[in-house]
Amino acid sequence: MSAGYSDSRLELGADGLRIRHYYLPWGDKRIPVAEIRSATRVEVGPTRGRWRLWGTANPRYWANLDVGRRRKGTGFVLELGRPVRPFVTPDDPDAFEAALRALTGAPIEAGGKAPII
Repeated sequence: MSAGYSDSRLELGADGLRIRHYYLPWGDKRIPVAEIRSATRVEVGPTRGRWRLWGTANPRYWANLDVGRRRKGTGFVLELGRPVRPFVTPDDPDAFEAALRALTGAPIEAGGKAPII
C-alpha cells in the first residue's frame, strides 16, 4: 500500500505533488517527488500566511489559492532548490507530513512561525 495524501487543494502520490490553483485562474503546479529537497512545518499567523488567500507579499514564497487558509494553523514551506518556495496549508497537516516523509524521504523541520507571506 503506498502512502499518499489528498484534499481539496493538494494531491501527493508516488508521481509527485499537485498543488491546485497555484497559478490563477486555474493552473496547477506539479512537482515530481524527486524535486522536493526538504520541507519546513510552520505555524500560520495573521501576518504570516493566515490571511493570504493567494500569492505573496514576499517574492521568496508563493501561496496557492486556499480560501480556507484563514481557519488553518499549520503550513509547509517546500524547498525545491529554486528561488521561490511553495507555501501550502493542507487540511490535515499530520497526514500530509507523514505522506511527504514516506514518499520523498526529505527532511521535515519544525520552523516555528511562517515567513511573512
